Parts: sequence; structure tokens; C-alpha cells
Amino acid sequence: MNLSTQPEILSEPSPPVGDRRLETIILVTLVAVQFTSIIDFMIVMPLGPQLMASLGIDGERFGWIISSYTFAAGLAGLLAAPFLDRFDRKYAFLVLYVGFIAGTLACGLAPGFWLLLAARTLAGAFGGLLGGQAMAIVADVFPENRRGQATGALMSAFAVASVAGVPLGIAIGNRYGWQVPFLVLAVLSLPLLGLATWAMPPIRGHLQPDRRRSLGNIAENLSNPNHLWAFLLVSLLMFGAFMVIPFISTFYVANVGVTEGQLPIIFIVGGMVTLVGSPVIGRLVDRFGKLTMFRVLLPVSALMVLVITHLPPVGIIWASLATSLLMLTNTGRMVAAMALITGCVEPSRRGGFMSANSSFQHIAGGLGTALGGVLVLVQPGQPFLHYERAGYVAVAATLASLLVVGKLRLLPVQTPVTVEQSLAAAAEAQMDAGEALTLVE
Repeated sequence: MNLSTQPEILSEPSPPVGDRRLETIILVTLVAVQFTSIIDFMIVMPLGPQLMASLGIDGERFGWIISSYTFAAGLAGLLAAPFLDRFDRKYAFLVLYVGFIAGTLACGLAPGFWLLLAARTLAGAFGGLLGGQAMAIVADVFPENRRGQATGALMSAFAVASVAGVPLGIAIGNRYGWQVPFLVLAVLSLPLLGLATWAMPPIRGHLQPDRRRSLGNIAENLSNPNHLWAFLLVSLLMFGAFMVIPFISTFYVANVGVTEGQLPIIFIVGGMVTLVGSPVIGRLVDRFGKLTMFRVLLPVSALMVLVITHLPPVGIIWASLATSLLMLTNTGRMVAAMALITGCVEPSRRGGFMSANSSFQHIAGGLGTALGGVLVLVQPGQPFLHYERAGYVAVAATLASLLVVGKLRLLPVQTPVTVEQSLAAAAEAQMDAGEALTLVE
């Protein structure tokens, strides 16, 4: 193959680890894109009371609207895992973002339950892969001693979405209908697609000739005991979280004395607390150790699950406080867990590993939501019953992760990628990029 015939951009090197300017550009871009992805995923949950009334569905069907996204994300991750490490992370990221935007637009155009279910499936297939690819980029670009802080910054997109995006989406949904927030989000995502195209450099340092010559095999990840412990850890965390989180808004409106109009306030307060606390937790993770901080934060998050699922009619102040503590501790434990998990895999396998990890994460979340929808009893305009059952199961799964996390074994810290190594990896990447272009043509 004549490499000189390939597009000029293919000769650009990956960003070397340690270039602070490029790290900042990449991180800001990832956070902006994650912001839209998280809003798309989160907005369905606080719109639960309106969705159930508008579509005439019960709690179990509402649970399937949430689960369709997570199951699709999980399946897509498993199917894509063998292939993602063969391509430049930037271009894989952009393709996934285009698919995500299309899925979000379809949600806004869906007229009823079944088409909404299909649209959420499409959005989940691309959105789930997008999150895993973002984590792989962070792990590739940032060195070990700053990875916890970078992960915390990336997860701060959740807090920003909670402060700005989700409350605004709720307000728009309450005023104009539940479809409109998805349409607005799809339109706002287009400039961010342009930003990611312009600002993010090619990221090819993970490419290795011996791995790029084959399709790869998901069995490589599934046969590694260390990887399996990592998958089990994140699955337990997500299963426990999604037993409870999708139903919080509906429970607050039905049982706790919070109105639909007050829901944005709860997300603003919780998001602000998480926005301030996530970077702090990221620095604490780097200072005191990932495992130590995980073991400190996880029991507190389990306690907050019990508090929220047993809340009496206390009104917005106590509901906001409980939700804020749950959001902060859940985010904090995930910062520590993801920093641990990304240290369990070789860089050359990280994209496929993170895709598989994202798959288990979403499948576990979908199972948690589906089981939660079965355990609770909720009908439009009626009291929310048996939420505490979901809380007990969630706490059991959460505490079980304390046993699993001790099984993880971190790989030795590798030498940062130099400019020369990045140039060599970029040159080697041209052949596969040319093959990819040929396939597209």
C-alpha cells in the first residue's frame, strides 16, 4: 500500500503523555460531549411522572424504557469490543457521537411507547459505546499519577448535567412536552460534534502491529481473571445503583411531598454538590489511593440508598440533601473504581476492554432497573409502594463489591508514550486507516 496516497491527517502523531496543553484540550472536549450523552440518559428518569401519564404506562413499562437504553449499550459494547482497538480513538469517538445524535433525534420524534422504546435502543447502542471510548481516551492520554483527577473531571459532566442540563430539560418538558428536550439536545449536540472534530488530535498510541493484523477477540478479555473481577465490580455497582435511581423522581412526587415543578431544584442542588466534590475526590484518590477511597465512599453510598428508599413525607429540603449525598458518594466511588479498573489492563487492549466493561456496566444497570420495576408498585397518581425492597437488594449488591475490589491486581505503571513512539504508532496506523477507507468506499 502506498502510504503517500493517504490523507494528510493520517500522518499526525498521537498526543504524547505529559503534554498538559493537549491533555486539557482533550479533557474539555470529552467533558462537553459527555455532558450531552449524560443528559440524554438522565432526562428520562425525572420525566417519569409525565411520561407515565402521557403514554398511559405503569412502572414496569417505564422501567423498560430505561432498560432499553442500557441493554442496547451493553450488547453494542460486546459486539464492538473486538474492533475498537484497531482504529484511531478520535475517529471511532466521532462516529459514535454521530450515531448518538441520530438516536436522540429519534427519541424526540417518537409518538408513542413502542417507537420511543426503539429510539432509546438506538441512542443506547451509540451512547454506551461513547462513554467507554471516552474512558479509554482518558486512560491513554493521562499518566497514572493524574488519571484519578482526570477521571473525576470527566465524571464532573454528570454534575454539570445535573445542575444545568437536566433541570432545564425538565422545565422544557413540563412546558412543551416530553419530546422537546430530546429535540433540543440533538440540535445542541451538532456544534459539539464540530468541536470534537476540530479540537481532538488523532490518538493512536495504543495501536500495535501484532494486534492490528487481526480482528481481536472478546474472549481475550473474558478469559483474563483480573478483567473478570473488574467486570464484576462495575456490574455490582451499576446493578445496585439502578435498582433505585430511575425511580427517585417518581417516589419523591408520589410519597415525599415534592412537586414536579420542584424536581429541577433537587437536581440543581445535587449537581452543584457533585460538581464541587468530584474534583476534590479525584485529588483524594490520587493522594490516598484508589482502593482506600473506594472503601471509604462505598459504605456511605449504601447508607444513602437506605435513607432515600425509606424517606417519609419530608419535603424538598431533606429530599435535596439526601439526593445530593447519594449523587456525590456514587460519583466518588465510581471515580475510584474506574481509576482502579483502567489500571488493570494493558494499553493495547484498553479500548476493547473499556467497551466490554461499559457493556457489563449497562447490562447490569438494565437488569437493576428491570428488577426494580418489578419489585416496586407504582401507578400514575397513586402512592409509590415497596421502594424499600429495591433498596435492600441495592445495598446487598453494593456491599458485595467491597469483597470483589480486593481481588483486582493493578499492572505495573508503564513508561509514558514519547513523541518518537507516537510518531511510529501513527505511521503503523496508516495501513489500517487506509483499509478502513477502502471498506467505506
